[in-house]
Parts: sequence; structure tokens; C-alpha cells
Amino acid sequence: MKDARNVLRIIGMILLGVFVFAVVLPLALKVVGITLGIIIGLAVLLIKVAVTLAIAYLVLVGIRALLR
Repeated sequence: MKDARNVLRIIGMILLGVFVFAVVLPLALKVVGITLGIIIGLAVLLIKVAVTLAIAYLVLVGIRALLR
């Protein structure tokens, strides 16, 4: 009887693991996807700001060179 109880306990743990794998893993991947989306969006925004500042700096340096 003890062996049957242990087998049932192991089967229960395996089923619980499969349930957690099937339910929690997609949710975790969605959270990671949202996080990566936010990080990539912020990186693109930072690059756009840097390019805009670089262009503005080059325009100011060009105007300064023309005025000398």
C-alpha cells in the first residue's frame, strides 16, 4: 500500500509540474516579451534622440564655422 501511495504522489507531482509548465510558462514568456518590447522601444527612442542631437550639433558647428 505504501508503494501505491508513493506512486500516486509521484504521478500527482508530475501532473502538477505539467500544469505549471502549461499555464505559467506562457504567462512568463508574455511578461518577458513585454519587457523586451519596452527595452527595445526605449533603445530605439534613445538612438533617435542621439541622432537628433548629433544633427543639431553639426548644424550649430556649421553655422559657427560660417560666421567666423
